[in-house]
Amino acid sequence: MNAKVDSGRPPKTAKVKTKPKEKPIVNALVCATLDGVNARVIEVEATFTKGLPGFSIVGLASSDIQEAKERVKSALLVNDFVFPPLKITIGLSPSELRKSGSHLDLPIALLVAMNKKAFEYEGLFVFGELGLDGRVKSSSMIFPIILSLKEQGLIKRAIVPKEAIGYLSYISGVEFITVETLSEAIRLLQSGTFEAHSHTFTYDAKRLEAGGETYYYEASFRSDFADVKGQTVAKRAALIAAAGMHNLLMEGNPGCGKSMIAKRLRDILPPLGETEMLSIAKHQFLDGQQPSFKAVRPMRSPHHTATSASIFGGGSGQMAKIGEVALAHKGILFFDELPHFSKSILEALREPLQDRKVHIARVNAKVEYEADIMFVAAQNPCPCGNLLSKRQVCRCSEVEISRYRNKLSDPFLDRMDLFVVMQEIDSRDRADVSSKEMYQAVLRAFVMQKQRGQQHLNGKLTEEEIESYCLLTTDTEGILESAVTRFGLSHRSISSIKKVARTIADINGHEKIEKKDLLEALSYRRRK
Repeated sequence: MNAKVDSGRPPKTAKVKTKPKEKPIVNALVCATLDGVNARVIEVEATFTKGLPGFSIVGLASSDIQEAKERVKSALLVNDFVFPPLKITIGLSPSELRKSGSHLDLPIALLVAMNKKAFEYEGLFVFGELGLDGRVKSSSMIFPIILSLKEQGLIKRAIVPKEAIGYLSYISGVEFITVETLSEAIRLLQSGTFEAHSHTFTYDAKRLEAGGETYYYEASFRSDFADVKGQTVAKRAALIAAAGMHNLLMEGNPGCGKSMIAKRLRDILPPLGETEMLSIAKHQFLDGQQPSFKAVRPMRSPHHTATSASIFGGGSGQMAKIGEVALAHKGILFFDELPHFSKSILEALREPLQDRKVHIARVNAKVEYEADIMFVAAQNPCPCGNLLSKRQVCRCSEVEISRYRNKLSDPFLDRMDLFVVMQEIDSRDRADVSSKEMYQAVLRAFVMQKQRGQQHLNGKLTEEEIESYCLLTTDTEGILESAVTRFGLSHRSISSIKKVARTIADINGHEKIEKKDLLEALSYRRRK
């Protein structure tokens, strides 16, 4: 009677409640690195996993980033941070791109410090090098990186070191949140409220409004054209070259004033726009210099013994360095004693003179950088320098003179917009024009160019722009056609003549290129 009857159903078992698995927190911040001279966005991620305690950085990080581990550890310990007994992994993506720069210290430290709290700040870039005491320091890479990101339209706001705001504030269109210490940066992320630094900046220079844009210049002359006695033709050619940023080649006896004219050209160059000034500053930062942000175009004058790598840039490994051509961007590259430069350097210079860019190709790096330069050169007529002299006897043989001149190829010389044979020195020579007077003419020509709506100055016009802006009067067109037939001018020579004539017309205040303007431009062509 008490026997249990089996119903055929399995007995009920008590359900054991299992604790849901906690999802690991993977936070990320955005930074960037230089790939050549352009910035690439880097996503910095951090995970804390069970395992043997350690701290590793993955993603093709260079040695200065690997050293960040020690700087981050010290800075966090100073701020009373207790490292958890977990394995810390920092990932830098994209992983196939080599990264470099100590400015990645701050995002790495913030990710480690905020390991227990998930957060997401879209579009917020973080830059800064850490001191061992937790101070946030600047880095020479921050300015070129942020400027490049801004040019690409990739950055709107960023956390940066306070000591860098002095020059970063020149970059408009980006909100900068400044921090002095790591603890201050941690509090910012914890609160989630970011107050942009309101730093107003002004360029310490005179302003000029033209074509709806603002340009800056300094009317200070460290050396004056009044010091150059005589050489009326050469000074006129220098004025034309400066007004339109044309390439200039001067040939003459030793001591006749070629170098004096070249060195005084810098002070009468056209005004600079904000974009141009920032571009110059970017190249100076890449060279390790501290820019002054003055409205002065650069001038570089390397010695003729300089190597090809120092002129055009180069280097081994992933990072190629810029050279003298890039440092002369938006300014003057001056070659004194032109034929003494290596023929390979002179021939390689043809590309940047034509395309205003330089390409560096290495096994591990392909770099392209801007090189919008005004090329100025000086040379003697022969090895001894007395070939054109009426008083001195030339000691060179015909073979020596031929070998000396053959170092300059026709394609290279064809890129010279103005060619001037210097006058021989005379005791009766007097100063006839000052730098101030010449600069006033440059400013008038500059305003005319910008009022036409030109993006580039006359010497840098493209073929399409030449057709639009270099308009000739009816009788002037016939003179140009005759010159093409008589002198066998190449297409590049015709374009060069038109650009020089356009600048002369601007100096003379002519709307179109007139007969007088074109004839003067033809007079500066090299005779073969």
